[in-house]
Amino acid sequence: MSNDGNKKQFWKRNAAKVPGSIQHVYGAQHPPLDPLLHANLIKAGNRPPPATPGKPKKATTFQEFESITSDAWEVGDDDDELLAMAAQNLNIEVVMETANKVIENHSKQQERQRQDDTTELEQRGEDTQEEVEEEDEEDEEDRADEGDGTSPEVSFASQSSPHTEGRLVKSQSEAPIGSPKDAASEHAGLHRQRSLPHRPPVIPLVARMADQNTSGTPAMTEREASRLDKFKQLLAGPNTDLEELRKLSWSGIPRQVRPITWKLLSGYLPANAERRESVLQRKRQEYFGFIQQYYDSRNDENHQDTYRQIHIDIPRTNPLIPLFQQASVQEIFERILFIWAIRHPASGYVQGINDLVTPFFVVYVFEYIEEEVENFDVSSLQEEALRNIEADSFWCMSKLLDGIQDNYTFAQPGIQKKVKALEELVSRIDESVHRHMQQYEVEYLQFAFRWMNNLLMRELPLRCTIRLWDTYQAEPEGFSHFHLYVCAAFLVRWRKEILEERDFQGLMILLQNLPTMHWGNEEVSVLLAEAYRLKFAFADAPNHYKR
Repeated sequence: MSNDGNKKQFWKRNAAKVPGSIQHVYGAQHPPLDPLLHANLIKAGNRPPPATPGKPKKATTFQEFESITSDAWEVGDDDDELLAMAAQNLNIEVVMETANKVIENHSKQQERQRQDDTTELEQRGEDTQEEVEEEDEEDEEDRADEGDGTSPEVSFASQSSPHTEGRLVKSQSEAPIGSPKDAASEHAGLHRQRSLPHRPPVIPLVARMADQNTSGTPAMTEREASRLDKFKQLLAGPNTDLEELRKLSWSGIPRQVRPITWKLLSGYLPANAERRESVLQRKRQEYFGFIQQYYDSRNDENHQDTYRQIHIDIPRTNPLIPLFQQASVQEIFERILFIWAIRHPASGYVQGINDLVTPFFVVYVFEYIEEEVENFDVSSLQEEALRNIEADSFWCMSKLLDGIQDNYTFAQPGIQKKVKALEELVSRIDESVHRHMQQYEVEYLQFAFRWMNNLLMRELPLRCTIRLWDTYQAEPEGFSHFHLYVCAAFLVRWRKEILEERDFQGLMILLQNLPTMHWGNEEVSVLLAEAYRLKFAFADAPNHYKR
């Protein structure tokens, strides 16, 4: 076997031990690679030192069964007929038209941007050349005016002044010493620097939480205002048409109506407007009844391991967003996750479920505030509002997990099946990417486990997750089935970057740290449109993506 082959085998054997880069292929319970570490690796041009070869310990992200009991949501709830109505398929023509429009508009915007950039670059180059020529002419005129009576010191200082940032040099000893060749080189470098387009400012991870109806109150376009009116009219009726609400929501939900829309689409609230308030009161009282009944048992021997793991994981949840580092918010998350784990002993708490609370919590906070959320102090809210947010987040997270609970039961069979289906699907839609992964012995489970376990929440900014979930809530079996096609579209989206990597470790670093920090609603809309096209082609003909 060649050295390259040995190296690939070595990295694969030690994938679970390499510090920082690919530590634990079951990475859902660990934050992504530190960006600073990644940058240092690239700058240095080397790789982290390998650990001592050895067989890695098999990782697990589930717990042993505690006992066999029924799950949380009551079978006897009286919303079954409404949920059945909500599960009807979307109008195929409407969604396909939306998908095609999104992709077409995105292509046009990219073309216009390229043309604008080219024109701007050419204009800046012409302007800079004119400026340089004018400066040269002015220098020649100054020297001609000074004549032969100019002392050597002053003459030298005048010639050097463009490179001394306008500082007056009084004597030759203070002036920079260099050959005419060096001065010419520096002048040329300055010319190139002026000719380059300005780099866009770096946007922090949470700075664009206000991106397009996710937070804050940005100015709405005429189209956005029209869509908001449609939502309000639909929600104002005595009985909300859930099918029509799904169609509207597929392309994104305005921030102002997102809380009520999510509650309706998840099945938490009934379509009948008169019943909503009574249902809310009943479910909120029921949740806090669970708190009184179960929460004091968190330190009991039977449950202390579960609570300890939850307590450890909560601070890791979106660590860059100050909202989630507040003690009161972390206490709310601890209660939600512990009660869910106690009421679902078939799976118990699994690392990664803590991420799934955050989108609901943020969206339901918006029912009570108008300002930005990432730095909002929740202690300024009234106690009743906080209790409502907590209970609503619990029930909606529970409804989500009811549809994907096999992802978190013993051996996590749901995730195993989805990762296998993803591999088969990618092998059909982009054979080059699939063969490249095989060539460097990258297993899909090593990166896609986290994609399924955390629903891409570790790969996308929170603002993008909220937009993604608008469509998941609108799409039948969005979290359990449509998510597969989103993952496939997401992987193929990075085909150029993937094909450029030529070793196992480089591929793993890329796939666990995809550059989505600056993504917004436009990128998510294109991703969803591509995913829907894949679903349209393959969902009803699964044998098409099986070899």
